[in-house]
Amino acid sequence: MDRMERTPEHPGERTAADPIRLLAVRDTPLSLDEVFAAVGDDAAGGTALFVGTVRDHDGGADVEGLGYSSHPSAEAELRRVAEKVAADFPVRALAAVHRVGELAVGDLAVVVAVSCAHRAEAFEACRRLIDDLKREVPIWKHQRFADGTEEWVGA
Repeated sequence: MDRMERTPEHPGERTAADPIRLLAVRDTPLSLDEVFAAVGDDAAGGTALFVGTVRDHDGGADVEGLGYSSHPSAEAELRRVAEKVAADFPVRALAAVHRVGELAVGDLAVVVAVSCAHRAEAFEACRRLIDDLKREVPIWKHQRFADGTEEWVGA
């Protein structure tokens, strides 16, 4: 099945029939290779990838680990965000996955990628995708600190 449609404005160039290739909120480890492969496109001259990892500190306190939880609507909201990015930018392909459950320092928490014909568009679309995901998708972080304290972020 051809996922591409010809564009009348530029013969030889095709647009992605459905640029949203991978969206998921999952409780299993994330894969950079899976996300990067999902946005592969022969017409893309630029691919931007963002990886969010669990860091060992926050606000001057040592982080021991954290947990992510999500609302049942999280994947639907992620789709809404992705569709908006795809509508606002000339996206060839787009992918976003977010982890839920218990994570350790260094674990991948979120991976998003966008491919476009040009690098500037890919960077801008990728930035919008991660920023809107973090702001609008109902996923919450529960941090545990080395001193025994904890906090919810985004809840």
